[in-house]
Amino acid sequence: MQTNLYFLALFLFFSCATEKVETKTSNFDKESASITIHAMMDKWHEAAAMADEETFFGMMSEKTIYLGTDKSERWTRDELREWSKKYFERDKAWAFSPDNRQLYFSVDGRTAWFEELLETWMGPCRGSGVLINRDSTWTLEHYNLAMLIDNEDVDAVLEVIQQQDEQPDFQQDSQ
Repeated sequence: MQTNLYFLALFLFFSCATEKVETKTSNFDKESASITIHAMMDKWHEAAAMADEETFFGMMSEKTIYLGTDKSERWTRDELREWSKKYFERDKAWAFSPDNRQLYFSVDGRTAWFEELLETWMGPCRGSGVLINRDSTWTLEHYNLAMLIDNEDVDAVLEVIQQQDEQPDFQQDSQ
C-alpha cells in the first residue's frame, strides 16, 4: 500500500511539473520574438557602423562577454567600451553587415541564441551570440566574432600562428 502511495505521489508531482512548463511556453510567441531579435541585432550592428555608443552598449547587459578575433580579446561590456572608445569617437566605429542569421529559442522562450554571417573589413566572419529576455526586453549576453577561413587555407594560417607564437611577448621600446 505504501508503495502505491509513493508512485501516486510521484505521478502527481510530475504531472503538475509538466503542466507548469506547458503554461509557461504557451505565452511564448516565437514569430514575434524572432522579429524583435532580428531588428535588435540589425540595430546593434548599425549602431557600431554609426558610432552610436549609447545604443550599441545599451543592448548589452552589464555581464555581457564579447569575444573578438584575437586570442586576447575576451571582454566584459565595460572592458569592450573602454577598449573601443577611440573607435566610437569617430564617425563610424566598424561596419559589419549581417546576413543569413539563424535563431534558436529555449523551450520557455526566455533565452535565444543565434549565428550570423558577416561581411567585414576582415573578409567574411561569423558572429554567434546568446540573448536573454528579462521583463520583455532582450539583452545580448554573449557575442563571439570569428574569422572564416577556407579549409584549403588552414596550413597557411597555421604557419602564421606558429610564427606569432615564436615572437617574444614584449614590445621593444621605440626610443
